[in-house]
Amino acid sequence: MNPYNEIQKTFVVKNGVKMYDFDKCLVALQNIGHYHFGNQFKIHEEDIPVIRKLITYAIRDLATTTKLNLNPNKGIILSGPVGCGKTSLMFLLNYFCSQNYSYKIKPCRDIAFEFATKGYDALFPFTKKEYKQIKLNTYCFDDLGTEKQIKHFGNECNVMAEIILSRYDSFIHDKSLTHVTTNLSASELEACYGDRVRSRMRQMFNLIAFDRDTKDKR
Repeated sequence: MNPYNEIQKTFVVKNGVKMYDFDKCLVALQNIGHYHFGNQFKIHEEDIPVIRKLITYAIRDLATTTKLNLNPNKGIILSGPVGCGKTSLMFLLNYFCSQNYSYKIKPCRDIAFEFATKGYDALFPFTKKEYKQIKLNTYCFDDLGTEKQIKHFGNECNVMAEIILSRYDSFIHDKSLTHVTTNLSASELEACYGDRVRSRMRQMFNLIAFDRDTKDKR
């Protein structure tokens, strides 16, 4: 199966504009989920409001994003309890994004471990503009809050706080986007990263949250 062929089935073009059918988007999402994760992947009825927001954001349906209180010029912070499917959904959502809005997924724990071995050079791909590019590459930082404060030759660094602060500057000046998944609540994020980072996150992200009582689907 070619996942992009599934996406082609979700819209028709009228007057040069793609008109998406949300029910067909759900079918495509489930089919692509089966392709990548096996038949255990399932869309649960109670998750459809979250999925609707994610897909609406990804396809750049500006009229509907406004109705859903989403800002298309901000990134997404997808919050919810362990096992609710955040990482899988962000992986699959990328198929709905145009090339200009696609992103790379990077686990926060991996970045922390890379800092331990490489030092501040490990942060360079996420904080510095590439040659002749205006914006930073778009990333989805997976499982924010699971990484530990790491030392490199005695230098301690809250690596994700540093990355978020750097990307905030690019968000303000160059409209660069960042996405995040996390198990933490707003108060827990502030405890981990401080009020300065939490304040920046409010400006950078649309919050889309699963119910805290959502059961582990693994």
